Amino acid sequence: MPVVPLFLNILWIVFGGLWMAAGWVLAAVVMAITIIGLPWARAAFNIAAYTLLPFGQKAVRRDSLTGQTDFGTGVFGLIGNIIWFVLAGWRLALGHLLTAIALAVTIIGIPFAWAHLKLAGIALWPIGKVIVPA
Repeated sequence: MPVVPLFLNILWIVFGGLWMAAGWVLAAVVMAITIIGLPWARAAFNIAAYTLLPFGQKAVRRDSLTGQTDFGTGVFGLIGNIIWFVLAGWRLALGHLLTAIALAVTIIGIPFAWAHLKLAGIALWPIGKVIVPA
């Protein structure tokens, strides 16, 4: 990992990244315990890793990356995202939003607040996304 993303990721962990990554892991564990939630658990674990170290990576739609629709990017992905939103998505998005507001109070925290806002959007609709190097 280059020096700048490494430095930003270390600061990120201190300024809310660890807190929100733990929230994603908790959501993934709860989904995994239900057995029915296993597809959402996998996505939540992937995004938890992204939430822990977001700089140097980005989330993109899987169908725009591969050029093909699949199970998670079609109608079933839409249904899965709606279920995710009701079960955990809005809570995680709210956590990212509140953390972003707290960080935006300081000038130094504004870039981290912006990253939390991006993650809030992903928290609302994670199915069909893939994490790739930036």
